[in-house]
Amino acid sequence: MKISELQRRHKALKRSLLALGPTIQGSILRRIIQRPHPKHPERTKNYGPYYQWTRKLHGRTVIQNLTASQAKVFKRAIRENQKLEKTLAEMRAISLQMLELTTEGVQRRAPRRKKTNPLS
Repeated sequence: MKISELQRRHKALKRSLLALGPTIQGSILRRIIQRPHPKHPERTKNYGPYYQWTRKLHGRTVIQNLTASQAKVFKRAIRENQKLEKTLAEMRAISLQMLELTTEGVQRRAPRRKKTNPLS
């Protein structure tokens, strides 16, 4: 790819970052708990759904219970975070290509010759 194409793509990715909404890391879990029915022990009764947001905080897993409406908003923010991460990965790759095309690297040495054993 030419440097001008890389720069154009990099600028487009920067603009796409401005369109992102709130971002959070983690995942949303929808849980339904099954228990024996109080009046009919041979059947089960479902409780829920309950929503939980799980994330890492200072190296520890943190779980927070959410309402259904909160879960919807948090799920959208998690999707936005995934878009952010994908965009940043692409920007990093493009930046590396741009730097490699615009800077001069270290001269490579000629490969070493194999030593021949005079006794063989």
